[in-house]
Amino acid sequence: MDNLALAVHFFLQLAVILLFCRLVGAVAARFGQPQVVAEMIAGVLLGPSLFGLLMPEQQAWLFPWDKTQTTRDTQSYLFPVSQLGLALYMFIVGLEFRMDIIRERLKSSVAVSIAGMAAPFVLGALLAWLIHSRPGIHLFPANVPLDSAMIFLGACMCITAFPMLARIIHYKGLTGTTMGTVAIGAGAIDDAMAWCLLAVVLAKLDGDWSHAVLNIGGGAAFVILAFTVIKPLLRRAERFLVKDGSLTEGGFVIGIALMSLGAWWTDYIRLHAVFGAFVMGAVMPRSFMARDLVERIQPLTVTLLLPLFFTYSGLNTKIGLINSASLWLICGAVLLAAVAGKGGACYLAARATGLPNREALGIGTLMNARGLMELIIINIGLQKGVISEALFATLVIMAVITTLMASPLFEFVTRSRHGKITDPLSP
Repeated sequence: MDNLALAVHFFLQLAVILLFCRLVGAVAARFGQPQVVAEMIAGVLLGPSLFGLLMPEQQAWLFPWDKTQTTRDTQSYLFPVSQLGLALYMFIVGLEFRMDIIRERLKSSVAVSIAGMAAPFVLGALLAWLIHSRPGIHLFPANVPLDSAMIFLGACMCITAFPMLARIIHYKGLTGTTMGTVAIGAGAIDDAMAWCLLAVVLAKLDGDWSHAVLNIGGGAAFVILAFTVIKPLLRRAERFLVKDGSLTEGGFVIGIALMSLGAWWTDYIRLHAVFGAFVMGAVMPRSFMARDLVERIQPLTVTLLLPLFFTYSGLNTKIGLINSASLWLICGAVLLAAVAGKGGACYLAARATGLPNREALGIGTLMNARGLMELIIINIGLQKGVISEALFATLVIMAVITTLMASPLFEFVTRSRHGKITDPLSP
């Protein structure tokens, strides 16, 4: 396709994606699911798993996909636009992040994070050990050694749906509560550690450990710089960026530019753009600047850009590759290990740090959702040749089911006798 034809086709794709996501969202809402979960399901349905299965020619025409990348197709423009949506959304999450509650509940956040890393990682690594060289099943490419397979699958189990978790918490009205903030804090730590594990796997496969060192060291240096240098400078400059109680156009541009620089740096060091965007949001002044940035960015990001990422992931998902009893058995084992390892361990850790039973159950349920971040890490694994398309589909199923479970199960375990969600420790 030439540039004009690509632009024309993109607008048609955009209309189909947005309308279909809203249609699925209307159905999902009847089952108590937030729009973000509907978008995740819609992305899979638009891919080869359903649309491509029922109408392969029409799906291939609407979403042309050339894995050899010899021609410009859907992948060439849908991927960068989807990454922009992710970065902007994580910037919003950072802008709404409550560091004060994290400091108050640091013990609970760290305990939940450690438990939510250790238990699922061990279970995931054990599963990889069992299936790595299983005769007749090729879930890992031949060039991926056992230790790399174990680390990668363990990291996949550790992932929490950080952006999706934030949207569910916002949807449930838990922003700023102890339950919501402990879950967000623990999820942020878990996902950062999972990305470090991914860096180790990629370094082993490339035979170049400098990438892992740059990933981990560069990320830590960036966080320190952001909170010790950029945050104080923004506080001093805020009076020049705000006029008559509102953020100026110049202030808005500076906010977006800083978000872009943060996303660029963490993407450059292979930690992923979402973390740089989140950190930049977290250091923005919490008065007029953060408020106005959220008000201006959120509507377009949530309604227009974020659904594109789910569609991009859905186009890579081929559930039909799970075509035998043994593969479905493995899929069930992955799901069971994910739920028991993440949800169960986080619940026990929250209880051990003194949180009431209902709040601990709520945190365990929220932490169990994989969603968006799982899709990101397994997309990278597929692109880098760490996993096969069949294991990719298995992990997508796990991500979808654990995310589907989160909202209704959360309602069930946290609802009081009077029908209200409780969070007695909230400020």
